[in-house]
Amino acid sequence: MDIFGIKFAPLNVSLKRTLETLAVAVYFSLSVFIVYTGYFGKYVIGIYCIIYTKILRYIVLLYLIWMYYDNNMHYDNLMHVGSKRARFRQWLRTCTLKRYICNYFPVKLVKTTDLDPNKSYLFCSFPHGIACVGIWFAFGTDILGYHQLFPGIEIYIIILDRHWTTPIFREYIRVTYSVDSNEESMNRILSTKPKAPYTGTASVLMPGGAAEMMESKPGTYRVVTKRRKGFVRIALKNDVPIVPVCSFGETNVYDQVRFPEGSFMKKVIIFIRKLVGIPPMILIGWGFFQNYFGFIPRRKPITVVVGSPMELPKIEEPTEEQVNEYHGKFIEHMMDFFEKEKHKYVENAEKVHLEFV
Repeated sequence: MDIFGIKFAPLNVSLKRTLETLAVAVYFSLSVFIVYTGYFGKYVIGIYCIIYTKILRYIVLLYLIWMYYDNNMHYDNLMHVGSKRARFRQWLRTCTLKRYICNYFPVKLVKTTDLDPNKSYLFCSFPHGIACVGIWFAFGTDILGYHQLFPGIEIYIIILDRHWTTPIFREYIRVTYSVDSNEESMNRILSTKPKAPYTGTASVLMPGGAAEMMESKPGTYRVVTKRRKGFVRIALKNDVPIVPVCSFGETNVYDQVRFPEGSFMKKVIIFIRKLVGIPPMILIGWGFFQNYFGFIPRRKPITVVVGSPMELPKIEEPTEEQVNEYHGKFIEHMMDFFEKEKHKYVENAEKVHLEFV
């Protein structure tokens, strides 16, 4: 049915499809609201509550104390959890809501080679996209069969430090095997043996980070990796192989309003990203009843493919030349992996290549 040139979705869709759409709408709307409100309004809201409210101010103060305490303890809590918390974490990773979301796109997880379950690995994922849908649901849940594909290897997702200062959202990520992205945390997680029954670990890092969000465009694979070399230094220090991971289709689920390079608005967005950690974005997705605009991600398939590891030597204090050498080798390894796998998951694959910015 067309109204004013907009084609609306039919009403006679299956219950399963409706539930999938509803689950995605609730999850991503809440995520966008909480993250952006937390990043850009947490100080204003916090100060207002403390100064102008009577009862709420004490709740806010107690929560701030809890945040400070937990931010200093979350790594230990991650590695050593009680049975009740472990059960809750497992329920969160397998709940029906996330199963509906995985089926909505759908998201799939594919491995190209077996990994030694007695070793630690650094998964370097690209592209970041806008919402990191592939990574969150391939590795942040047990729905796609990660532990069956990689038995014995526990998984952790390395995320932006400032997520841990975002109220409410931090309570979610702290039970999803997330680790902050500072060097100390990464060194600890890569050098520590996991708790039984696991014998190895895999830490998922998105080197492009928030800067790569701004490069996301449907049908493209633009990555911000050439200038980011810290992950290679950490891998060399801890003697862990680097594994390329590509989320094919990640950039298709959202578009965004873009501004020309050098324009005033582009400079403002870059300034805010550097100030608070993530850029303000005008997302273009789907609506409930039409596929032209809205906050709901588009129903596009995402396939997270785990490549083969690139072995590295152990170097306690790698020089700049050594970091550059192995960083260059990883870039080549990543490009070879992408060119080999893209024909299985990308339309018109011969025209699509990795773009480094």
